[in-house]
Amino acid sequence: MASADAEAVDFEPEEDDLMDEDGAGDASPQAAPRKLKSAITGGASGSLSAPKKTKGRGFREDVADRQSRLASRDFESLGSDGGPGPQRSIEGWIILVTGVHEEAQEDDLHNAFGEFGEIKNLHLNLDRRTGFVKGYALIEYEKFEEAKNAISAMDGAELLTQTINVDWAFSNGPTTGAFKKKNARSGRTHRSRSPRRRY
Repeated sequence: MASADAEAVDFEPEEDDLMDEDGAGDASPQAAPRKLKSAITGGASGSLSAPKKTKGRGFREDVADRQSRLASRDFESLGSDGGPGPQRSIEGWIILVTGVHEEAQEDDLHNAFGEFGEIKNLHLNLDRRTGFVKGYALIEYEKFEEAKNAISAMDGAELLTQTINVDWAFSNGPTTGAFKKKNARSGRTHRSRSPRRRY
């Protein structure tokens, strides 16, 4: 009974079923498909037009173009004589104080280092978990002589029952102060050779 009521279904596409938006052209399924526009080449489907220049990360630019663009800019920099020694930051001369007692206050450091000159800035970082001082401080002076005098007078001094070490925070080369490598080999200029492998 059900087979007698069934209709024959036509799977051939009809003319109004095709998704041809411009309405022109052949409506048959054998018509050539339209080419999609490329987002990278700027819509060029062939070699008829030059590819559009793409900007952004991931796209290479010519090294010569980049260097000429960077060379034309005037970047702010600090002059350097190239030799080892202290390096001035943009705002002043910064010294690094290590071995600071965990219960030290900014006033303690101001009192100890303020006698060498006017302190422009003082950073005393705290541990978030404990609330105590992390053990170091950054102190900024306006003049080189003030910072140098503070380093020479306070390096190895005692502050709140702890010996502190003071040196430049920024330097051009290897430091000559208390922050040398502790495991540096003395007297040997070359390393010993490893033993040969046994096969």
